[in-house]
Amino acid sequence: MFDQNLSRKLAGKLADIFPDCSHVQFHDLDDKTDTEIWEFAKINDLYIVTQDADFAERSRLYGSPPKVTWLRCGNVPTIQVEQILRFGSEVIQGLEDAVNIDCLEIY
Repeated sequence: MFDQNLSRKLAGKLADIFPDCSHVQFHDLDDKTDTEIWEFAKINDLYIVTQDADFAERSRLYGSPPKVTWLRCGNVPTIQVEQILRFGSEVIQGLEDAVNIDCLEIY
């Protein structure tokens, strides 16, 4: 699930490699707190993809679920975020089986 700080268009653009991806807006979470988003992701077995360091820190404190992919690319256009996620798709998909990794940082 893409966080509010990422374009909701990413869900459609990346559906070919992440078929179950969504966005917080699709779940009426766009005005919710990080805690509410975290709990929703946890209950619904979703990963959080974000540029927000708060989710990475929460992951360090509480572990998973949910797992977090933290994009450390700064404020870049959506097309560049899409390219980063496509390039890292194998590593991101491997996060599911990585029992000792709660947060994946991608630069």
